[in-house]
Amino acid sequence: MLLTERMKEDIFSQAEQSIIQYLFEEREKIKSKTLNQISKETYTHPSTGIRIAKKLGYDGWLELKEHYLEEVEYLNRHYESIDANFPFDASDNNMSISHKLARLNQTTIDDTVHLIDHQELDKAVAYLNEAETIKIFGLYHNLMICEDFEMRMNQIGKTVKLCALEPHFEIEKSSKHTCAIFISYSGENQSILKLLPMLKKKHIPIIGLTSIGENTVTKYADSILRISTREKLYSKISNFTTRDSISFLMDILYACVYGTDYDKHTDYKINIAKNFDNRVTHNKMIQENK
Repeated sequence: MLLTERMKEDIFSQAEQSIIQYLFEEREKIKSKTLNQISKETYTHPSTGIRIAKKLGYDGWLELKEHYLEEVEYLNRHYESIDANFPFDASDNNMSISHKLARLNQTTIDDTVHLIDHQELDKAVAYLNEAETIKIFGLYHNLMICEDFEMRMNQIGKTVKLCALEPHFEIEKSSKHTCAIFISYSGENQSILKLLPMLKKKHIPIIGLTSIGENTVTKYADSILRISTREKLYSKISNFTTRDSISFLMDILYACVYGTDYDKHTDYKINIAKNFDNRVTHNKMIQENK
């Protein structure tokens, strides 16, 4: 969940709400302001800001301020002109819907790229390269997005398994030579979070795909890749941005693994295709060269 969403929860005193309202109004303007200045302008005591930080799970005010400003920058950077939850409305015709979804998709891809930390990506690719088996855990609809990743990785000799059924047994059958990809948009889905301690106990490296901010997945993951975080959990037409963001991240992981041994993977893939792909076409644009 976004920090700004957590700040709207009904857990704060009246004095604490005064500071939170000030943060929402001033947004990036608080960057140059100290807690003492903010307290003076909101007629509160500096300890009030520290209590807010503690309630939100931070060590202190400066950590809260840093995370809040990072989130404000993220929210300002993308999606200015389109609502990820309701990207079109009842007045739109078919072509209008098509163009709006295209813009949403393009913005989602751009957003996802900006969220990638190169060190986290490098770690994730290293885990995938070193693994004998890659197992993907998550809710069923997220695992469906990964079916193409599973097929493509298998085509370059990497064993990938989507763990939709009996994931506990899949963990028990795993070893330190396994790598886990754990997908959870909220990072707090209780039905699958119980798997994380089991993976840790088996010393299995975890690549976490989740929303921005701190959550249970980020506490366990050895490498974190962020999903574009603009959708509500339920109030939306569909999970357009979540699906596109996860799919794009899986594309990136596949391409990066492919690129670590480009010639080997190319030869392996093409040789298999020559032997088993019997498709023919009369379209000269897509015909293979003999």
